[in-house]
Amino acid sequence: MFTLDFKVRDYECDLQGIVNNATYQNYLEHARHEFLMSQGIDFAKFHDEGKDLVVIKAELEYKASLKPGDLFYVTINVEKEGRLKFVFVQNIYRKSDDKLVVKARVSGVCIINNRPKADEELEKLLFASN
Repeated sequence: MFTLDFKVRDYECDLQGIVNNATYQNYLEHARHEFLMSQGIDFAKFHDEGKDLVVIKAELEYKASLKPGDLFYVTINVEKEGRLKFVFVQNIYRKSDDKLVVKARVSGVCIINNRPKADEELEKLLFASN
């Protein structure tokens, strides 16, 4: 399981003094990018080879709120779903009490020549730690 630490910045919060719901998507995306880089997946290289990794679905369940200054972490596990789709199972936890804040499933595919297509190199890198 991949884990990445964060800290809530004041400007990420709304008038209620909690992290704005859309900001959680940024946290999740940043964690996915860091995970992919840790697996040796280079977006620029893949793009130059005619392969683009795209999100096709994001499901988020908000369980609790984060506030300015909260330390938290995002966990990631990757699952294969069908022949083409990979799913990032991500959770956000507040560090002070390990409370689940957001539960997410983000699905993606590899696009080659404007069509979703399985890519052996990508799959080897994505699932190297499994």
